[in-house]
Amino acid sequence: QVQLVESGGGLVQPGGSLRLSCAASGFTLDYYAIGWFRQAPGKEREGVSCISGLRDGRTLYADSVKGRFTISRDDAKNTVYLQMNSLKPEDTAVYYCAADIYRCTLTGVPADFDFWGQGTRVTVSS
Repeated sequence: QVQLVESGGGLVQPGGSLRLSCAASGFTLDYYAIGWFRQAPGKEREGVSCISGLRDGRTLYADSVKGRFTISRDDAKNTVYLQMNSLKPEDTAVYYCAADIYRCTLTGVPADFDFWGQGTRVTVSS
C-alpha cells in the first residue's frame, strides 16, 4: 500500500521537545520533496517546513518555527523527521507530512501533493 505515515506526536509541556517521523511505504522517498503542515482547531492549515528531494538538501521553514524546528531525512530508512524544540502552546495542532515529486513548498492543499499522511496530534500544554 502506497502511503505516508506520521508518528511521534503527543502531549508535551511548554519548552519541551518532540520528534515527528514521516515514513513512506510502497514508494521511495529519495526523489520527493517532503513538507510538514499543521492545522490547529479553528485555524487555517499552515506550512511548517519542507526539504527537497534528490539529495539536494534545501530546506524551508515558516517564520513561526525558525530556530526551533529542524527537518531532516534519512533516505535509507525512507523517513523524514521534524525535530521540534522549545515548543509553545501555539504549536498545538495536527501535523501532516506530504510528498511532492517536483517542489519543496509551504503552501498548497492535500490535492496538490502526490501523497498526504493521516496526521499526528501534538499538544503543548502544562
